[in-house]
Amino acid sequence: MPRRLSPTALLALLTALLLALTACGGSDGDEEAAASSSSADGFPVTVTADNGEVTIDERPEAIVSMSPTATEMLYAIGAGDQVAAVDSNSDYPADVPTTDLASFTPNAEAIVGYDPDLVVLSDDINGIVGSLEALDVPVLLLGAAAELDDTYAQLELLGEATGHAEEAADTVAEVQDRIEAAVASVSSDVTGLSVYHELDPSLYTADSSTYIGSIYSLFGLENIADGAPDPSGGYPQLSAEFVVEQAPDIIVLADVQCCGESAETVAQRPAFDTVPAVTEQRIIEADDDVVSRWGPRVADFAELVAEVLQG
Repeated sequence: MPRRLSPTALLALLTALLLALTACGGSDGDEEAAASSSSADGFPVTVTADNGEVTIDERPEAIVSMSPTATEMLYAIGAGDQVAAVDSNSDYPADVPTTDLASFTPNAEAIVGYDPDLVVLSDDINGIVGSLEALDVPVLLLGAAAELDDTYAQLELLGEATGHAEEAADTVAEVQDRIEAAVASVSSDVTGLSVYHELDPSLYTADSSTYIGSIYSLFGLENIADGAPDPSGGYPQLSAEFVVEQAPDIIVLADVQCCGESAETVAQRPAFDTVPAVTEQRIIEADDDVVSRWGPRVADFAELVAEVLQG
């Protein structure tokens, strides 16, 4: 006959079983909580930049941006608080931590002096990417955009790399919406008008194969640089005679701040008083940076073109 437990022993056994079950349940919960915590911020992440696949183990909190465009992108997607230093050419937005780091002559030791956990560059000058990687610094090389889709892709990549994927997606959507609205605001009658985009007073320009030229294509404008005798990788140098002969309907000056060019100085050039853009007063005195950088202010660029075409 089985031995019966006393009430005291039975209570002790039930208590032990209850504690064991609670401990098991707690263990599963703790493991799930820990797993949730480790993946909540989405790190580590692996992204593909121009320098290949880059794995970022933790959310970067000391980013050094050696690209003015990348700087604008980082701030636009909400990663500004994570930026520790930017190069000497980064001047937007106004409160960026500008330093004397030179993007055209980058120095690995100087960059590492800011103890970065991520460095963003637009050019691999003098092998700077390899030098930083040799110092175990994660590097993202994001070269100049060739088309608008490249701008959107870089914004999204930086969002993923910094823990701001959702904000980056919102930024891309906003830029796309603004550009679409700018194009829609212009009559189809402008299709076929010609444009000349001036990068500097020596008449370097950008044709339709470039990121800059892609903006004009959205409006149906014809780029006079497409007929340049020497394409020079999309950025040919034109002669004054060629520009006058092409008779552009619109001139966009991207050398206002740098070089003091204006509608007035263009009108004073020999034979330019016959150019339709001059006679019809369709010369855009642009902000050099807005129309040369491929960051989120590309929407400003499109709206500027739309404003002139509406007139």
